[in-house]
Amino acid sequence: MPLHFSISPDELWPKVGTADTPLIVDVRKSEAVASSSGLLPGAILRDLHDAKSWDFDADSGTIVVACVHGHQRSQMAAALLRARGIDACILDGGYDAWQALGLPLTDRVAVQRFVPDRPSLWVTRRRPKIDRIACPWLIRRFIDPQARFLFVDPPQVPEVARETGAVPFDIENVELSHEGERCSFDTILKLFGLEGEPSLARLALIVRGADTARPDLAPEAAGLHAVSLGLSELAGDDDHGLLERGFAVYDALFAWLRFASSERHNWPAKVS
Repeated sequence: MPLHFSISPDELWPKVGTADTPLIVDVRKSEAVASSSGLLPGAILRDLHDAKSWDFDADSGTIVVACVHGHQRSQMAAALLRARGIDACILDGGYDAWQALGLPLTDRVAVQRFVPDRPSLWVTRRRPKIDRIACPWLIRRFIDPQARFLFVDPPQVPEVARETGAVPFDIENVELSHEGERCSFDTILKLFGLEGEPSLARLALIVRGADTARPDLAPEAAGLHAVSLGLSELAGDDDHGLLERGFAVYDALFAWLRFASSERHNWPAKVS
């Protein structure tokens, strides 16, 4: 069943950062994009004048179209997509309404620097454990839902990055890596302007505690450490299979942080 013609920011935000995030298409004028500092998480920029040739189809899933105010540009784009049988709607109130609620945006300059094209390509060391699963999760959920990841032996990461154009991360002497006691996950959060989102900030503490032997940073860090190493043993050299399993863990942690961290359980259960 098609989505309603519009979706409000407070309806869209709970879907962002999940496996069910709709594809967000930004159709603002180029000058509006250039004058702004942020992009909706995971959004792709598209020229409205090319809307008839956009490579979306009915299999693209739900598409949310956003412009500055939610008026002519987004409505025109959504109407053209819906005429092709694509499940599309507008972001009610556009960027103005999203920002009025204080909802997070990704840093536009960082996104356009590291993700000039979709799908983006990233490379790191093989046999990921914690940070190298947390970072791809963050990238897919908030920066580029189409991102692809390469895993190679540690000495090969710089050369593979040069040959393929992939962005290297979580190795020494690259921009997206550890900074002092902070993990690569922290670095990506900071660089892409997401460290102010409260649930992501709390998740960063858990990841840092698990990845740097600091279980004192968060009560959940020891559990993440144990689960991550267990998943790694089960996966062996199947790094992409491990990503799929690991993403379920981070999806669950993020959902708990956002919606359920105050819930308590005890025995015997209380009848509600």
